[in-house]
Amino acid sequence: MEGLCVEREQRSRTLYVYVHTFGCQMNEYDSLRVERMLAQEGYESTDDPASADVIFINTCSVREKAEQKVFSLLGRLRRLKNKNPRLKIVVAGCVAQQLGDALLARFPHVDIVLGTRAIGALPRLLRRSTEEDARTAHLPEHDEEGWKELFHQDHRWECPVVAPVTIMQGCDNFCTYCIVPYVRGRERSRPADEILREIHIITRKGTREVLLLGQNVNSYGKGLADGMNFARLLRRIEEETDLVRIRFTTSHPKDLDDELIECFARLKKLCRHIHLPFQAGSDRILARMNRHYTAADYLDKVARLRSACPDIGISADVMVGFPGETEEDFQATLELIRTVRFDTLFSFRYSDRPFAKSGAFPDKVPEEVKARRLTELQALQAAITLEKNRREVGRTREVLVESESKAGNGQMTGRTSQNRIVNFAGSPELVGTLVPVRIREAYSHSLRGELADGSAC
Repeated sequence: MEGLCVEREQRSRTLYVYVHTFGCQMNEYDSLRVERMLAQEGYESTDDPASADVIFINTCSVREKAEQKVFSLLGRLRRLKNKNPRLKIVVAGCVAQQLGDALLARFPHVDIVLGTRAIGALPRLLRRSTEEDARTAHLPEHDEEGWKELFHQDHRWECPVVAPVTIMQGCDNFCTYCIVPYVRGRERSRPADEILREIHIITRKGTREVLLLGQNVNSYGKGLADGMNFARLLRRIEEETDLVRIRFTTSHPKDLDDELIECFARLKKLCRHIHLPFQAGSDRILARMNRHYTAADYLDKVARLRSACPDIGISADVMVGFPGETEEDFQATLELIRTVRFDTLFSFRYSDRPFAKSGAFPDKVPEEVKARRLTELQALQAAITLEKNRREVGRTREVLVESESKAGNGQMTGRTSQNRIVNFAGSPELVGTLVPVRIREAYSHSLRGELADGSAC
């Protein structure tokens, strides 16, 4: 009875949800889904956790540092729970899937632990927690609510210029360092018609570019009965939507085939950019990682991409300090970087992760060696990135204007097809449009330009 009274009292006033997201773009997409679901339950979003009725924490455990950040935040939230016992704290994502009931035991102020396949159950679990004052760890083995999305034309939210859309989840690769198959499950692809329906709705609400998400988008289509694969999905999106740009992430090199490479030459809406993690340049280390390709295989695919699309931008992930990595192995990684000359790199130190096989590997690399190697690698890539950015000076690039720049002063910001950030003086009315920008200055992480005559593109 007391729980029902509390629920009636809450419904008589505005309810607020605070969402904090750690980790990858797929987590950001899931957090967006949560905001949309709870909007239908009467919640409004807030940037102030102290004013929230629900705090939703979407977690990442791919790397140890991200996991520690989650624990630190949860520790700080204890005082908010003490001040407001009716506050509901929800932990979702990979850390939730990994720890389950152990999170409830470690953090008594957490109310709901939500597994990676359970996002759709959140409204029901919140109602139950309010009515029964119950604490729950909910980690179903299969996706609850399927891939059902809560998109309707009468929803009051607006969509950003660039919006994420998940097309698949899970991974079947079982790289020896990776926790993803254990916390996200095996690969599940979303039906193409459902993806197209979501894209149609968000484009009508203002989205101009879509970012297709999956742990391995190249293997999209497994389990679907219609023979759909990723290249065919891209062609359908190109032909059947009003988008001006299509991007995707992330790709596994072993699954990058000629049909997909050909899309970069033929599809006008597909951005001239690919994120293609290579992780290491040593064949010995790649084999220990269970990556299913060699350095020569990777270089061959880069060559074929650049043959199909000479202006393509290439970014990647790379790791240093994998167990057993020698100085010779590390030098092979640097040599691959010098050969490919990536536009940008996301580089990390190896750390043991729960469930991953490499945690039991011998010959761990000392932390000080990892740190030195990472510093050397990042210095090499910083020089390459700056050199490639400087080559942009004098060129005119088509930029999709995303927003006003954080720098202010009448500056707008957007990205080129190759995924380079460009800032330039312009009007807010340009948001959502493609404009030609002549590049005038190059920096380590961005470009600066000025609006050019449209005929220059």
